[in-house]
Amino acid sequence: MSRTVAATRAAPSIEIVVEDKNWRSLAKDLRTQIRQAAKLVLSYGRTEPARPELTILLATDERVRTLNRQYRGKDKATNVLSFPAASGAYLGDIAVAYGVTVDEAEKAGKPPVQHALHLVVHGVLHLLGYDHQAPKEAEAMESLETDILARMGIPDPYRRHGRAA
Repeated sequence: MSRTVAATRAAPSIEIVVEDKNWRSLAKDLRTQIRQAAKLVLSYGRTEPARPELTILLATDERVRTLNRQYRGKDKATNVLSFPAASGAYLGDIAVAYGVTVDEAEKAGKPPVQHALHLVVHGVLHLLGYDHQAPKEAEAMESLETDILARMGIPDPYRRHGRAA
């Protein structure tokens, strides 16, 4: 009897660290929703490594500002940062800024939890090598984000409100 790759693959290891306690006010099951979003991204055609690992930091704006300054030379908070690992099972780290996320969601008229989940999807795609610097890359990445979010019941974030991530 043969086993399929999906049947033999171990579940991904997704660590979620809540640094800013304000994140807890968005939803009781926020960690579960974030973990499900990340797993869904990883399920999209990803075959290696067999058991991917990543960490998601639900951070303060100040922490993200510090990381952005340190690693990108930009002295401001941003919504999400991704830090891909060089190779191996550990894919890397994602940091999401609470205040920026909530502000962007309010300005766009969408629920903050949905925007946070979009940013997690966006960040995991970056860990998988997707980018949006060139127009064709952006189109491919946004299309994939839209498909993944639709499977989660989240409307297309680009159609109504322009670029969000």
